[in-house]
Amino acid sequence: HNKMANQVNGNAVQLKEEEEPMDTSSVTHTEHYKTLIEAGLPQKVAERLDEIFQTGLVAYVDLDERAIDALREFNEEGALSVLQQFKESDLSHVQNKSAFLCGVMKTYRQREKQGSKVQESTKGPDEAKIKALLERTGYTLDVTTGQRKYGGPPPDTVYSGVQPGIGTEVFVGKIPRDLYEDELVPLFEKAGPIWDLRLMMDPLSGQNRGYAFITFCSKDAAQEAVKLCDNYEIRPGKHLGVCISVANNRLFVGSIPKNKTKENILEEFSKVTEGLVDVILYHQPDDKKKNRGFCFLEYEDHKSAAQARRRLMSGKVKVWGNVVTVEWADPVEEPDPEVMAKVKVLFVRNLATTVTEEILEKSFSEFGKLERVKKLKDYAFVHFEDRGAAVKAMNEMNGKEIEGEEIEIVLAKPPDKKRKERQAARQASRNTA
Repeated sequence: HNKMANQVNGNAVQLKEEEEPMDTSSVTHTEHYKTLIEAGLPQKVAERLDEIFQTGLVAYVDLDERAIDALREFNEEGALSVLQQFKESDLSHVQNKSAFLCGVMKTYRQREKQGSKVQESTKGPDEAKIKALLERTGYTLDVTTGQRKYGGPPPDTVYSGVQPGIGTEVFVGKIPRDLYEDELVPLFEKAGPIWDLRLMMDPLSGQNRGYAFITFCSKDAAQEAVKLCDNYEIRPGKHLGVCISVANNRLFVGSIPKNKTKENILEEFSKVTEGLVDVILYHQPDDKKKNRGFCFLEYEDHKSAAQARRRLMSGKVKVWGNVVTVEWADPVEEPDPEVMAKVKVLFVRNLATTVTEEILEKSFSEFGKLERVKKLKDYAFVHFEDRGAAVKAMNEMNGKEIEGEEIEIVLAKPPDKKRKERQAARQASRNTA
């Protein structure tokens, strides 16, 4: 009951203030108050923001014009509640307070649209535990409205090399929504030193989105993390899902004219998209001058690939006068090193049309006993009985000429069940389309 009375009194006081001109002499302003008024903020909003400056929560210099402009777009009531929310937010790990305030405003607008109120019940992280974690590890934490980033880079004492590359990042899913770094880091650091951990946040609920990305300082640590933490029960009945994350920067493009070369395609797609680094093209087995009517476009990073995909799918962009079909390429999954260490089959490509299975058998059996040879189109699989013989054959025969064409040899990747399922699903959807 008491709380109710307070609220009523609070409102009454507010009404009274609005009726009578407020005596401002008792309020102390900082020198920035005038600037805020000149920037076009209503008096009350300027006062509230100035109070926030005085608390030391954020300094005038921390806010850029963008934030002030965005605040001016709100009506007085909206601006005041945005500032109230900003004031109540935990800013201890926010590096860019101006961007954070803009995030609060954006979220406020989204809530207005959805008509949803702020959920006061959401439990944020336990600050004491977060602080203890940061003190123990020496890592930084950067909080924005959309994510919480731990590390990136880690302290020099942990790792001072360049940012780790492909194969060092894991995707962590099925995270309980009220779980934070204080529970994730101790588990994952067992796998090896962490470069960064990015926990995705939902600004509308104030909780995490249920997934995170963790980059380790080495590939081995990332693979260890999958072994240790995939299906790990982090809370009673709650199991995490962890897998190596493949940032896909490759697109599959269909309906390419068959007479185009790699150079033609590179030039043409560079005109309409940015960040294209390579084109992967396959020839028709019986006619090296013609391609198979599709290609893969390799971009410098995932973001460029995603933008290119959007542009090409928009239907506005034509290539050689046609709209092309675009899909994400199947991620090139790094096969399990333990499985690859046992492979006894060679994949031989770029075979001349005149090469027969007999010719291959004759060339490769010099290195050891063969189980079988299977030629398809312009490539073949050569099965050895012994792994050592297969590796020796690969090392000696790679780049050699057979029937006038230089052959390329790699260890064959074992069939990928998931990939077969994806292809079957894709085929089915094409048939129904």
